[in-house]
Amino acid sequence: MDEEGIVAYYKGIASATTLGMVIYSRDWFSPSPALIEKIATAIPNLIAWKDGQGDIRRYQLIRNRLGDRLHWIGGAGDDLVPGYYSMGIRTYTSSIANIAPKLSLALHDKGSASDAAALNEMMSSCVLPLYAFRAKRRGYEVSAMKSIMEMMHLAGGPVRPPLLNIKPEEMPELQRIFEAFRTWL
Repeated sequence: MDEEGIVAYYKGIASATTLGMVIYSRDWFSPSPALIEKIATAIPNLIAWKDGQGDIRRYQLIRNRLGDRLHWIGGAGDDLVPGYYSMGIRTYTSSIANIAPKLSLALHDKGSASDAAALNEMMSSCVLPLYAFRAKRRGYEVSAMKSIMEMMHLAGGPVRPPLLNIKPEEMPELQRIFEAFRTWL
């Protein structure tokens, strides 16, 4: 992929508005710290960078290169709160907020306060079991959250193809995992 083409692409998008722009780096788009610096230099209204890959080492290199030029967002999941917060990021996107917003806020609070003991307890009792379940099958990150929403009598609904809903025989396991969330509802 040509770096000049990438810069021109994002510059074209940014020039269409006076609003601030956020780039969400995920899947195939893994730019180097140098390329992100070129993009940030070329786009004055680029205000934030959202990580969607969870490569903490790479994200630290990017932040080190650009410093405070951008607002940094952890966008790869609740399970990365300890890593994101240990490197100074104080904003993250949360799928768990759909089912237990109090837990998402507590993760933020404990991460911000560097309360490793409380953060580790929440991670091991709630977050990591859910993320392990979600990792069983591609797309289950969406399927699991929709299923839990249905358990809560919220409108989760079925997933859209080509994703698959949770297998009926796996629902008891997901229900057991969800029980740990009840203290956060």
